[in-house]
Amino acid sequence: MARLTAPVRPEAHRLWPGLLVWVLAAALMVALDGQAELAQLALVPVLAAAVAALWLPLWLALAAALLAVVGFNVGFVPPRGSFDVDLRAHWLLLLTLGVVSTVVTLLMDRQRRLATAERAHAQRAQDLLQLGERLRDADDPLQAAPALRELLGRLSPAHAADASHTAGEALTALLLAAPGSAGPQDGSLLGEADADERTGLWLCLSRGQAMGPGSGKHEEQPAWYLPLRGRGGHAPAGSLGAALLRQPPQPPEEAATARAHAQALCDQFGLALARARAHAAATAAAEEAQAQQLRNTLLAGISHDYRTPLATVLGAASSLQAQDERLSPAQRQRLAARIVDEVGHLTRLTNNTLQLARLGPPGPPGRTLPADWQAWESVEELAGSVVQRLRQQHPSLVLKLRVEPGLPLLRCSAELLVQLLDNLVFNALTHGRNSEGVAEVELRVHREAATAAEPELVLAVRDRGPGVPPAERERIFQAFERGTGPEAPAADAPSRRGAGVGLALCRAIAQAHGGTLRYRARAHGGASFECVLPLPPAPRWPPAPPTPDEAAP
Repeated sequence: MARLTAPVRPEAHRLWPGLLVWVLAAALMVALDGQAELAQLALVPVLAAAVAALWLPLWLALAAALLAVVGFNVGFVPPRGSFDVDLRAHWLLLLTLGVVSTVVTLLMDRQRRLATAERAHAQRAQDLLQLGERLRDADDPLQAAPALRELLGRLSPAHAADASHTAGEALTALLLAAPGSAGPQDGSLLGEADADERTGLWLCLSRGQAMGPGSGKHEEQPAWYLPLRGRGGHAPAGSLGAALLRQPPQPPEEAATARAHAQALCDQFGLALARARAHAAATAAAEEAQAQQLRNTLLAGISHDYRTPLATVLGAASSLQAQDERLSPAQRQRLAARIVDEVGHLTRLTNNTLQLARLGPPGPPGRTLPADWQAWESVEELAGSVVQRLRQQHPSLVLKLRVEPGLPLLRCSAELLVQLLDNLVFNALTHGRNSEGVAEVELRVHREAATAAEPELVLAVRDRGPGVPPAERERIFQAFERGTGPEAPAADAPSRRGAGVGLALCRAIAQAHGGTLRYRARAHGGASFECVLPLPPAPRWPPAPPTPDEAAP
C-alpha cells in the first residue's frame, strides 16, 4: 500500500530573511542618498516593511518598521545625525512613513495568517481524502488503522521534530471495542499504551466523549482521547473504539482546530468500522438464514424421497404377511429382495441427506464436499444405475441414456449424485409428458465445449413436455415451490407426487459439489435440467504390479 503524502506544513517564522530585507533596504537608501528626493527614499522602508512582514513575527515586524522610521530620521532627514526635525513637512513625512509602514505590516501579517489558515484547511481536507481512499481500497477498515495513526500523529508538535514514517504512529494508539467487551483489557489495542493510557482509552470508548486538554473532560490529562464514533454520535453505543494522541498542540486556538480535525478523522474511521461490522452482521445473518433454509430443504426432502421406497417396502411386507401361504418360494425371495434393496437405498439416502444438511449452505464457486465424502467415480456407471433401477421399477417407461464416450472419472459423492439424477428423472417422467401423454425422457452426460475456461461436465435430463413458464423458472428451485403445470401423473409414470423440494434439493447437491443446476428450454418444446459440475483432472493411477507369470523369467 502506498505511503501517505507528506504534509504541507505552515511556514514557520524565519528571522534571517526578514533581517536581510532590512539590510538590503538600508544599503539601497545609502546608495540612493543624494540621487533621489527624501520622499522617494521614504518609499524604500515602506516596501521593506511589507516584504519583511512575510517572515518576521508581527511584534518584530512592527518594531523593525518603527526603528526604520527612527533610522530614516537620524540618517536622512536634516539635520542629520540627530533626532531634531527642522521643517513641518519633514514631520509630516516621518508621521506618514510610520503610519503607512505600520498599516502595511499589519495587512501583510493578516494576509500571511489567511494564507497559513488556507494551507492548513487544504491539508486537513487532504488528510480526510487520503484516509477515505485508504478505507475505500481496504477490504477491512483495520488495514487503514496505520494511516489514521500517522495522520493523527502529524497534529502533534513533536511530529515536526521527527517527520519519519513511524513518528506519527509512535505518538498514537487505538483501542477497538470487541463484542462483549467489559473492561480495558478486553479491547484490541493497536500501538503501545501503558495501563493509565489504556484505562483512559476504555473510558473514552465507553462514554463516547473526547477527553484531554481543551475538551471539557479530564483536561488535566497530558494527551487527547478521541472516540471512534459510528452512527450513534455521542452515545456510548456509537463509539466503536478510541484514539490516543500524545503531546497535542498547546495554543488554545490551534489546539481547538486540531482537535476538531482529529475528531473528524476518528469519526470517518468509526463510520467505516460501523459499516464493516453492519455488513459482516448482515452477511452472517444471511448465511445463517441460508443454512437454515438448506437444512429445512434437505430435511423436507427426506419425506419427498421416502414415499416410493416406503410404499414399496410396505407393499412387499403386506404381501408376505397376507399371502405368505399362497406365494411360491421364488415370489417370497423377490419380495424380500425388494425390501432389502429399498431399505438399503433409504439408509444411504438418510445418511447422505443428513450429512449434507450438516454441511450447511454451499459456498462460493469451486467449494467442494469434504474429501472423505468423495471418491473418483464413473459417471457412466452412476447414470446407468439410475436408469436401470427406474426401468426395473417401471418397465413401460420410455427412458434413454446417452453418455459421451471417453469421459474421465468424476470426483463426487456417488450417493448424492445418484439422488440428484433420480430426482431429475422422476421430475421429467412426472411432468414431462408430451401432447399424447407419453413421457419421453433422455439422460445425457457430456462435456462442455472445449472453449470453456475450465472443463465442465454436464448431466442433462431432457423431456418433450410443456416446459416451465418463464415466470417460474427460478421459483421452482426454491423449497416447497411447485410449478403450475399438470400434476396428475401418466399411467406409466411413477406414482410419487412431488412436495416442492426435489429441485431445491438437487440444486443444493449441485452447489455442494461446486457446480450449479440450471433450467434451459429446448428449441422444439420441452425442458432440460442441466447439472454443471467442475471436471478436475483425473489422477494418474500407478501401473499395476506384474502378475507372478509375468514376473517369472
